[in-house]
Amino acid sequence: MSTLEEHIDVGVPVDRAWDDLHRVENYPRFVAGVRDAHTEAGGRARLDVEADGETRQFAAEVSDRGDERVMEWRTTGAPELTGSFSLQPIDGNHTRVQARLEYDPDTIRETFGGPRGFAQANAIERLVRSDLEHFKEYVELER
Repeated sequence: MSTLEEHIDVGVPVDRAWDDLHRVENYPRFVAGVRDAHTEAGGRARLDVEADGETRQFAAEVSDRGDERVMEWRTTGAPELTGSFSLQPIDGNHTRVQARLEYDPDTIRETFGGPRGFAQANAIERLVRSDLEHFKEYVELER
């Protein structure tokens, strides 16, 4: 398994960033490839993701450690992915958002296509960084 960690500082209070992160239906606005997303009962989410010219549906279980401001998730089918978002207040109007993704490089390539090895790790890092930057734009401009 490979692990990727990226973070970004956003110009909103931690409560607002936390609430916006939980609005799964808005993920298409800031997560690359997500065409549709919605929550389901029992802490589940379903996402339609377009990759390599194909749309695939993914289900995930989502759990919170709200007192710590950590949202954890894992896919419930292939590909097996796990991750988390941790939010830390910097001050009253700024929050650090840290994304963590654990993945098997071969499974990612089989599911989504793309390069192998170091090039793949760089591509995933760029994608996660871009999604975090889009989240920053989304939360800072939303209200």
